[in-house]
Parts: sequence; structure tokens; C-alpha cells
Amino acid sequence: MSTSANGSWRIFRGDGVARPVSMPPAPPWRRFRAQGQAAAPPPYLVAREHADVVNAALHLRRPLLVTGPAGTGKSSLARAVAHELSLGELLRWPVNSRSSVQEALYQYDAIGRLRETTLSRDRGETEPTIGSFVRLGPLGTALAPHDTPRALLVDEMDKGDVDLPNDLLTVFEEGVFEIPELARLPEEMADVDVLTADHRGSVTVHQGRVECVEFPVVVITSNGERDFPPAFLRRCIRLDLPIPDEERLRAIVAAHLGPEILPEVDDLLQAFLRRRAPGELATDQLLNAVFLRTNDVDLDADGLLDAVLHQLTGTV
Repeated sequence: MSTSANGSWRIFRGDGVARPVSMPPAPPWRRFRAQGQAAAPPPYLVAREHADVVNAALHLRRPLLVTGPAGTGKSSLARAVAHELSLGELLRWPVNSRSSVQEALYQYDAIGRLRETTLSRDRGETEPTIGSFVRLGPLGTALAPHDTPRALLVDEMDKGDVDLPNDLLTVFEEGVFEIPELARLPEEMADVDVLTADHRGSVTVHQGRVECVEFPVVVITSNGERDFPPAFLRRCIRLDLPIPDEERLRAIVAAHLGPEILPEVDDLLQAFLRRRAPGELATDQLLNAVFLRTNDVDLDADGLLDAVLHQLTGTV
């Protein structure tokens, strides 16, 4: 009897009884850090014509504006570029309606500095430096001088304020910004070490000016919910990722979970393609269903397939 038939795949039983369990292996795309190191991202497949657009942005040192429906791999593209080019940890700026360019560049904790300075004086200790209270944001860290460019994901730009794209024009065009709190310091304090967004060190800022040596690899994603100003679009290289067809879906499944499983999951692929017609489904939903099938989970039981392949649009 298979594990799906006798129900042994169920870890949580919902009977209120506490019991020791062994967690099953996680899907490759849901494995995180191991021994303090960032896990490599799962394989990412992109068509040659789309890879050529990415290369054009790299050669021109321009931001790459990636559009397309949910689930087409816009954010994953940024991780894939950072991984393939060995650009280090991907810096991520998730945009929302309250996001501002200033906070993406840096944050200054004036209250924390005042408190720590007062405490140090009361204890007769050396006052902390101002750099201990300045942290570059993801955009600021990307623009800081590095030997090789950093990779920055500006995720879901269309969720931001309507003025946000225009606010980015000067920064993207000139690759420089100023921290006024540091620019006002006397000449003998011209060089200040400030913290970075990745929490892994610091960079030295001279006279409050942060200027990149190599323009960062910037990937901006958008779900197409709003149009951007022409001046902003002119400074970007645009890439529209289409919904993957059946052939590409098979290639994606094979890259993540092995080509040998394709014959076993053809029914899931066909179900995915049928359900995708009336509503949007993301590719990772198909991967979730395939992974469960390969771990002997009975996807036909109690509407589990409906839970995994639920539409992303419409009422909830």
C-alpha cells in the first residue's frame, strides 16, 4: 500500500494529540540558509531572447524594468542574475504605498544617537560615532562603491506612490546621493564608516557623499497595474515576461525536480493548463503540486489539488 493510500504522508492530523514527528525534506526552492551561508537559488530558465534583453541592460548599465503577470518569475530573475554573475547577496527593496527614495538610500537614528551619547557621557565613556547610527538602505548599499557591482531588486514598483519613479530619476542617472547629516561634519570627520543594508559590514563615506564606482545591476518588477512616466521609462531597459507555455513548463519542472518525473506528473501539468485559462495561476503552484505528488501525497483527496492550484485573481 502506498503512503498516499494509507495516509502516512500526513504530518498534522488535526486530532489534538501531541506526537513526535520528523519533518519531510523541503522543496529545493524552499531551502534557506545552511551553516551561515545563503542557499543557492533554484534553477531559473529564461528564453534566449529574454536573456538578450538582460544582457543589454548589463552592457548599458541601465535598470531592467521587468513586467508580466504574477508567477512569471520576475523576482526570481533578479536572484538568478545575482547568482550567475556572482554579485553576492541580492539587495531587496520591497516597495509599498509608503515607500520613499530617502529611506531606500539611508536611515539616520537621531534619537538613538542622542540617547547613547547621553548615557556615554554619564558613564564617562567615549561617545559613539555618528556612523553607528547611519545605515544605508538597499538602494544606498547598492550605490556604495564596490569593486564589483551589487545586485538590487526593486520589487513591485507599481505599488509605490505615483511620484516614486520620478524621485528615482536623478539617483539612477547620476549614481550618487548625499547624506546631509554627514556632509555637515567638520573636515577632520570627513570619513565616516556607516552600516550597510545587508548587515554584513560597513562602508566609508567621504564628506557625506555616496557615489558608485560601478552602477549596480538593478531589476525593477511591475505587475502592470500602473503606467510609469516617460522620463522614467526612457532610463530603463524593458522586458515583458510572458506566461510560460507547455514546453517551457516541462523544462522548468525538469530543471527543479528532474526530467525523470515528467511522465508521472503529466496529469498535473494538464490540470494546471486547464485551470490557467479562466484565471491566473503561477508556475510555482505547478511545482508545488508536482513536489507533493513525488512525495506520495494524494492530491486528489479532499480537494487538495484545488488548494494547491487556486486562482490568483477573483474573489477569495
